Amino acid sequence: MRPNAVWLPALAVLALCLLLGACAGHQWATPAEIWRAFTDSDTLRSRLLWEWRLPRVLAAACVGALLGLSGAVFQGVFRNPLAEPYLLGASGGAALGATVALLVPLGLPQPWLLPLLAFCGAWGATVLVLAVARVAGALDAPGMLLAGVAMAAMLGAIRSFLMLALSDETVSLQVVMSWVLGGIQTPTWKGFAMLALITLACLAVTQGAARGLDLLGLGDATAQGFGLDVKRFVPRAVLLGSLVVAAAVAYGGLVAFVGLAAPHIARWFVGTRHRSVLPASALAGAIVVTVADAIARSVLPPAEVPLGLITAVAGGPFFIVLLARRLRAQGSRA
Repeated sequence: MRPNAVWLPALAVLALCLLLGACAGHQWATPAEIWRAFTDSDTLRSRLLWEWRLPRVLAAACVGALLGLSGAVFQGVFRNPLAEPYLLGASGGAALGATVALLVPLGLPQPWLLPLLAFCGAWGATVLVLAVARVAGALDAPGMLLAGVAMAAMLGAIRSFLMLALSDETVSLQVVMSWVLGGIQTPTWKGFAMLALITLACLAVTQGAARGLDLLGLGDATAQGFGLDVKRFVPRAVLLGSLVVAAAVAYGGLVAFVGLAAPHIARWFVGTRHRSVLPASALAGAIVVTVADAIARSVLPPAEVPLGLITAVAGGPFFIVLLARRLRAQGSRA
């Protein structure tokens, strides 16, 4: 299938997945009930679908799009198909921010405070990683990865200490662990409008880095020969990818494997040019998270399974297959 012929079928699949997500839940809805939620909000059922389920489903699609987009950026920057969005400590920073929001009484509404501190934690962790790598004189991909591993370990230890020191009841720990395991924060319609604008802005900004990511894949020397300042581009692209993943974790917690898998799915259909891979990865991520969130809300009613557990169960085998194919390809070249 030609890359240009992929978009309409993919959008149709996304629309079907959104309908599935809107129908799924503790009490399944019919497509007719979903339609009535748009046209008639007088009944309690319609109001619940309109005010809770539909914003949740659309937010899941945006979170998935952000994860897929950030995964494509990181795999392009590090020139490694096994790279994923949480490499540079963004997950540890976001989890620390969420822990503070959930356990420390700061006097602000938690629906606003939680995504704000999670975003600041993810973004701040990446900035610290880049600062450490710069001070160490290792502002290249391996240096940043090592700094990211160290930062993630340190932030994880701080989060564990805060959980032990500040939690005075089991419920608080359960709330923190539920967020860490991933779960879409159900927004109001105004909150969803903000998330949608953030998603569209991230998609537009990352398109500006598409050519640089393509050149980077040719090697540093070749990219430099085509006019790309590699030493400046790599940190900027890392910050850009971290900004995207920070937005994702602010609204969805730590959702595993989507950022790893979505770019691979995209490249199977549209090739390797990042101008196509970036939006295709966002589309693939939106589809995956929408379906996974529908499963999380409906598989064990009336409880809700953490979204990160669903994606981890599905993504673990996917990662193993990718790793096996990569090792097999390296062995055949040797």
